[in-house]
Amino acid sequence: MRIFKSKDFSRWATKEGIVDDTLKTAVDEMELGLVDADLGGSVFKKRVGVSNRGKSGGVRTLLAYKIDHKAFFIFGFAKNVRSNINKKELKALRALAKELLAYNEKKLNQAVEEGALTEVEV
Repeated sequence: MRIFKSKDFSRWATKEGIVDDTLKTAVDEMELGLVDADLGGSVFKKRVGVSNRGKSGGVRTLLAYKIDHKAFFIFGFAKNVRSNINKKELKALRALAKELLAYNEKKLNQAVEEGALTEVEV
Protein backbone atom coordinates (compact mmCIF):
# COMPACT_ATOMS: atom_id res chain seq x y z
CA MET A 1 0.00 0.00 0.00
CA ARG A 2 1.26 3.46 -0.86
CA ILE A 3 0.68 6.27 1.64
CA PHE A 4 0.75 9.98 0.80
CA LYS A 5 0.41 13.36 2.50
CA SER A 6 -1.09 16.42 0.85
CA LYS A 7 1.11 19.52 0.80
CA ASP A 8 -1.01 21.30 3.42
CA PHE A 9 -1.20 18.24 5.65
CA SER A 10 2.56 17.75 5.40
CA ARG A 11 3.20 21.34 6.57
CA TRP A 12 0.75 20.95 9.45
CA ALA A 13 2.19 17.55 10.48
CA THR A 14 5.70 18.97 10.58
CA LYS A 15 4.54 21.78 12.90
CA GLU A 16 2.79 19.24 15.13
CA GLY A 17 5.83 16.96 15.25
CA ILE A 18 4.16 14.05 13.48
CA VAL A 19 6.66 11.76 11.76
CA ASP A 20 6.12 9.34 8.89
CA ASP A 21 6.46 6.29 11.16
CA THR A 22 3.45 7.51 13.15
CA LEU A 23 1.40 7.90 9.96
CA LYS A 24 2.45 4.46 8.74
CA THR A 25 1.37 2.95 12.08
CA ALA A 26 -2.01 4.70 11.79
CA VAL A 27 -2.59 3.19 8.34
CA ASP A 28 -1.45 -0.24 9.57
CA GLU A 29 -4.07 0.00 12.33
CA MET A 30 -6.70 1.00 9.78
CA GLU A 31 -5.83 -2.06 7.70
CA LEU A 32 -6.73 -4.09 10.80
CA GLY A 33 -10.10 -2.32 11.07
CA LEU A 34 -9.11 0.12 13.83
CA VAL A 35 -10.79 3.25 12.48
CA ASP A 36 -12.10 6.05 14.67
CA ALA A 37 -14.83 7.12 12.25
CA ASP A 38 -15.96 6.38 8.70
CA LEU A 39 -17.20 9.76 7.46
CA GLY A 40 -18.45 8.36 4.15
CA GLY A 41 -17.13 8.86 0.64
CA SER A 42 -13.84 7.10 1.52
CA VAL A 43 -13.00 9.73 4.16
CA PHE A 44 -11.93 8.40 7.55
CA LYS A 45 -10.94 9.94 10.86
CA LYS A 46 -7.97 8.47 12.70
CA ARG A 47 -6.49 9.64 16.00
CA VAL A 48 -2.71 9.89 16.03
CA GLY A 49 -0.46 10.24 19.04
CA VAL A 50 2.06 13.07 19.15
CA SER A 51 5.35 12.73 21.03
CA ASN A 52 4.63 11.33 24.49
CA ARG A 53 1.03 12.59 24.74
CA GLY A 54 -0.56 9.47 23.27
CA LYS A 55 -3.69 9.33 21.13
CA SER A 56 -6.08 10.88 23.64
CA GLY A 57 -3.88 13.98 23.88
CA GLY A 58 -2.85 13.82 20.25
CA VAL A 59 -4.39 14.99 17.01
CA ARG A 60 -7.10 13.95 14.59
CA THR A 61 -6.24 13.15 11.00
CA LEU A 62 -8.58 12.77 8.06
CA LEU A 63 -7.65 10.41 5.27
CA ALA A 64 -8.84 9.46 1.84
CA TYR A 65 -8.50 5.71 2.20
CA LYS A 66 -9.36 2.48 0.47
CA ILE A 67 -8.29 -0.77 2.12
CA ASP A 68 -5.36 -2.52 0.41
CA HIS A 69 -5.20 0.33 -2.11
CA LYS A 70 -3.94 3.81 -1.16
CA ALA A 71 -4.10 6.22 1.75
CA PHE A 72 -3.87 10.01 1.58
CA PHE A 73 -3.55 12.12 4.72
CA ILE A 74 -5.50 15.23 3.68
CA PHE A 75 -6.42 17.16 6.84
CA GLY A 76 -5.50 17.30 10.49
CA PHE A 77 -6.40 19.19 13.63
CA ALA A 78 -5.63 19.19 17.30
CA LYS A 79 -8.53 18.26 19.54
CA ASN A 80 -8.01 21.37 21.65
CA VAL A 81 -8.18 23.63 18.57
CA ARG A 82 -11.46 22.36 17.09
CA SER A 83 -13.88 19.58 17.85
CA ASN A 84 -14.65 18.49 14.30
CA ILE A 85 -15.15 19.60 10.70
CA ASN A 86 -18.36 21.08 9.34
CA LYS A 87 -20.62 19.72 6.58
CA LYS A 88 -19.17 22.00 3.92
CA GLU A 89 -15.62 20.88 4.72
CA LEU A 90 -16.68 17.23 4.71
CA LYS A 91 -18.27 17.62 1.29
CA ALA A 92 -15.04 19.12 -0.07
CA LEU A 93 -12.94 16.37 1.53
CA ARG A 94 -15.18 13.67 0.01
CA ALA A 95 -14.71 15.21 -3.44
CA LEU A 96 -10.95 15.37 -2.90
CA ALA A 97 -10.91 11.74 -1.70
CA LYS A 98 -12.75 10.60 -4.82
CA GLU A 99 -10.24 12.43 -7.01
CA LEU A 100 -7.13 11.21 -5.19
CA LEU A 101 -8.22 7.58 -5.00
CA ALA A 102 -8.80 7.58 -8.77
CA TYR A 103 -5.18 8.60 -9.49
CA ASN A 104 -3.22 6.06 -11.50
CA GLU A 105 0.55 5.57 -11.04
CA LYS A 106 1.42 8.21 -13.64
CA LYS A 107 -0.81 10.82 -12.01
CA LEU A 108 0.51 9.93 -8.52
CA ASN A 109 4.12 10.26 -9.63
CA GLN A 110 3.34 13.57 -11.33
CA ALA A 111 1.69 14.93 -8.16
CA VAL A 112 4.74 13.90 -6.14
CA GLU A 113 7.11 15.51 -8.65
CA GLU A 114 5.09 18.74 -8.57
CA GLY A 115 5.07 18.77 -4.76
CA ALA A 116 1.30 18.46 -4.35
CA LEU A 117 1.79 15.11 -2.61
CA THR A 118 4.61 13.63 -0.55
CA GLU A 119 4.96 9.88 -0.23
CA VAL A 120 5.27 8.61 3.33
CA GLU A 121 8.57 6.80 3.66
CA VAL A 122 7.91 3.34 5.07
